[in-house]
Formats: sequence, C-alpha cells, structure tokens
Amino acid sequence: MTNFFKDNSKSISGGIIATLFTGLGVFLLGQLSGYEAKQLIESSHGGLNMLCNTLILASATILTLLLTLLGISTGSESNLKNEHYYQVLDIAKLDTILLVGALIMFQLFNIPITAAENVPLSWYSIIYWLSLILSSILSGMMITLVLMLYTTVTNMIHIVGLKKEHSLISKPTKANNERAE
Repeated sequence: MTNFFKDNSKSISGGIIATLFTGLGVFLLGQLSGYEAKQLIESSHGGLNMLCNTLILASATILTLLLTLLGISTGSESNLKNEHYYQVLDIAKLDTILLVGALIMFQLFNIPITAAENVPLSWYSIIYWLSLILSSILSGMMITLVLMLYTTVTNMIHIVGLKKEHSLISKPTKANNERAE
C-alpha cells in the first residue's frame, strides 16, 4: 500500500487538491437550519444523481478500456516490466472503489428522505453535509484516476507508439539472449 502512494503521489495530490477545493464550498455555506438543508437536498438531488451516473459510466468504461490497454501491452514488441502491470492494477483497484462508491451514493440519495414526515429536521443538515462531502471525495477520486490514466497512457505512447527507451522496458539480460538463440 505504501508503494501505491509513493508511485502515484502526483495523481493523488491532484485528487486531494480537487477534493479540498470542492469541499471548500461546504464550509463557505456555513451553518444551515434543518429546513434550509431540506430545501437544498431537494434542489441538489438532480445534480447528485447526474454526478453519480457520470461516475458510474466513466468507471465502467475505464475498466473496459483497461482490458484493451492490457492487450496492447502484452502484444507489444517491448518487454515491459512488472511495474507497468502494477500501474494498471492500481488504476483498476481505484476505479472499482470509485464505481462501488458512486453506486452506493446513488442508492442512498435516491431514498425519498425529504418526503418522510417522521425524520427530525436536524437530520437534514447532516444528510446535506454528508452528500457534499461524499460528492467531493468521489470527484477527487475521479480526478486522481484520470491523472493515473494519463501517466499510464503517456508511458504506453512513448514505449509502443514512439518506440523510445523508457524506464518501464526490461533490459535484455544475458539469460534472455541465450534463450532467444
């Protein structure tokens, strides 16, 4: 797990900055009464659904495209190091977490809580803050994922497309040369 943070520090930093930036809006709103929070939940419901749907669609598409990337990786003439496959594995793990998180958030925020009559008004503030915080975290995760994908794709362009020397290409060893002959 330590390697994940070390290897993806730039991407994670970008995601954290995005999370903090979007989360800043949470704190700029200040204190809300339960009634105000209930109205804000009702007005933001469509946006939350759209965010969750977009994240679900993007995550599922990314998982599918990772299979294509693996096909290109294994079919290339370059002998790629395991590090490349660990990068793809890290992307797949984070993408799966994002997909599951977006699905859970979508399900939770489609419960018609504002139509319920027996919910205390104080709960609406908590639900509203929770929705803002979770949407900020999921957005930051998506940005982290996109930055990780960018790194992996640019590596593949350098290796497969431009045929440049790269740190992810295994150097032929004497044992490999003997097997080839």
